Amino acid sequence: MKQGWTLPWLAALLLALLGLPVLGSDFQHHRYEMMVRALFAVQSECPYVTRIYSIGRSVEGRHLYVLEFSDNPGIHQALEPEFKYVGNMHGNEVLGRELLIKFSQFLCEEYRAGNQRITRLIHDTRIHILPSMNPDGYEVAANQGPEFNGYLVGRGNYHDVDLNRNFPDLNALMYYYEKTNGRNHHLPLPDNWEQQVEPETLAVIKWMQNYNFVLSANLHGGAVVANYPFDKSRDPRIRGRTTYAATADDKIFRNLARTYSYAHSWMHKGWNCGDYFDEGITNGASWYSLSKGMQDFNYLYTNCFEITLELSCDKFPPESALPREWLANREALVSYVEQVHHGVKGMVYDVNNNPIANAEISVTNINHDITTGSDGDYFRLLLPGTYTITASAAGHFPATSTVTVGPAEATQLNFYLKVAPKQNLKGKHNHSKKNVSPKTPLKLGPR
Repeated sequence: MKQGWTLPWLAALLLALLGLPVLGSDFQHHRYEMMVRALFAVQSECPYVTRIYSIGRSVEGRHLYVLEFSDNPGIHQALEPEFKYVGNMHGNEVLGRELLIKFSQFLCEEYRAGNQRITRLIHDTRIHILPSMNPDGYEVAANQGPEFNGYLVGRGNYHDVDLNRNFPDLNALMYYYEKTNGRNHHLPLPDNWEQQVEPETLAVIKWMQNYNFVLSANLHGGAVVANYPFDKSRDPRIRGRTTYAATADDKIFRNLARTYSYAHSWMHKGWNCGDYFDEGITNGASWYSLSKGMQDFNYLYTNCFEITLELSCDKFPPESALPREWLANREALVSYVEQVHHGVKGMVYDVNNNPIANAEISVTNINHDITTGSDGDYFRLLLPGTYTITASAAGHFPATSTVTVGPAEATQLNFYLKVAPKQNLKGKHNHSKKNVSPKTPLKLGPR
């Protein structure tokens, strides 16, 4: 399984050269080689607005391919936000994988057809689509097929590790810092963390480090609900009880979850799979506490806001169910990407108009800061309202502005920071506190 996987590339290229239809509208389950062919077919059909790259390999050597949509593929443009969708983290939860393949085909087809909404989305956003984070687990589940797939068969990777319990646990450190007025963003990773995670998890973390993602969703199956952080309870010692674990951005996370739920054909109705979730959304810890999950890690380690989308009662639905599921999710998938354009965005410069990377952006009364990217640009998701925002950077005086955010496109707010004398500089936070994660019982729900 360690070969270079060149056959799918050649197959897609030959189809394109022969002029044969390569996107197609058939709904089917895609084994690894079929998935790769489908992605490269999209890239062949829309070569000027797409790019395919690999973020790493699975345990068995399968590439973790990402399909990017942008008017300048491969390039970050200042003030253009980065968005990602991740599917098939649990190998036997396959609907997300198929939806993201179909979504990729849809974006390409609609762009070529001149759909103004999709064209604007691709021109104004850099969209990254990872259909399968766990291709090894998928192959195990697919060998059994939809009719006989068990609840856990193929869930983990080749080592049978649950990838949504495999990220460094930053929640315990965050909850400690909440009590001691410590850092509220970009928490430090534990020592030797790279040796503690699986290859697929390592690849995704490196991906997060290389791209300044603003918004994300992680597609799962086994329930129908939009789940938002935190997943881990602040008091895991309470057994038999669930407790709501709100982030500092609870209102915006609830709004993001509702955006998907109400754009979905039936998620918002609440009753699904024998469970009831009001408005089709739930706080993760309020459902059940989960440690070392990916969505909490996104929020605590990066600038990215991520929610978890549970999209089907059946983890491995039959092919006959795929057309209905696509129609149920199509508008929601588009609407959710559009949410990346709400709030405030801008540049942070010094007095000579040089962009400042890694400047901190803080919002009064919201205890979660973000940072500028390498180009000095920032993106702060916010609901409509009036906010006081401060930009600060090492070696500079902070600057503060008040801004009103509307319901449409993000408000642009730039900052210009003056150099501060050395005696005015002070250390901001203590990074030395190590993360100690308490032992908690492992619960394997849909997430």
